[in-house]
Amino acid sequence: MALSSSPALTLTLTLILAVTVCLVGGNSEGDTLYTLRRSLSDPDNVLESWDPTLVNPCTWFHVTCNQDNRVTRVDLGNSNLSGHLVPELGKLEYLQYLELYKNNIQGTIPVELGNLRSLISLDLYHNNISGIIPASLGKLKSLVFLRLNENQLTGQIPRELVGISSLKVIDISSNNLCGTIPTTGPFEHIPLNSFENNPRLEGPELLGLASYDSNC
Repeated sequence: MALSSSPALTLTLTLILAVTVCLVGGNSEGDTLYTLRRSLSDPDNVLESWDPTLVNPCTWFHVTCNQDNRVTRVDLGNSNLSGHLVPELGKLEYLQYLELYKNNIQGTIPVELGNLRSLISLDLYHNNISGIIPASLGKLKSLVFLRLNENQLTGQIPRELVGISSLKVIDISSNNLCGTIPTTGPFEHIPLNSFENNPRLEGPELLGLASYDSNC
C-alpha cells in the first residue's frame, strides 16, 4: 500500500529544509568573513564581534543581511585595518556593498571578486593595494560604483569593464596604471579627473590609431 503524506507533514518538512538552507548559508558566509578577519590586523578591535561560533554573521557589527540572513553589506571603511583581502570573499553571492576604503590593506585584488554577481559598490580606495585590476571584475554586471583610487595598482585598465552598462562611477586616479583610457560603454561619461595622477596612463584611446596597451 502506498504511503501518503499529510499536508501538515509536507509543510513541516519544507520549513525544516528552508531553515537548514539558511543555517548552512549563514555558517558558510560566517566562515568566509572570519577568514577575512584572520587576514587583517585590527588594533582598534572593530571586528571584535565577529564570532564564528554564532549561527550566522548577521549579528556582527559592520555586517548587514537580507531577510534570508544572507550577507549583503560589509562596511569596514576608515577602520584602521591592515592586512590583505582573501579569495574567499568571492563566495558571498548576495553581497551588494563591499566597503573597505581608507584602511591600510595591502596585497592584490582577488580575481574571485569577479564572482560577486550581486555587487553594486566596490570601494577599496585609499589603501595600499598593488597588482593589476582583475579582468574578472568585468563579470560584475550589477556594479554601479567602482572606486580604486589612491592605491598602488599597475597594468592596464581592463577592457572587460567596458561591458558593464550599469557602471556610473569609476575612480582609479592616483595609481600607477598604464596604457590608454577606454572611451566606449560607461567610460563615455566618466570625467578625466577619475584617471589623473597615473604617470604612465595615456589620454583617451583613439580607436584604430593608438594601441590601448601603449606605454605599458
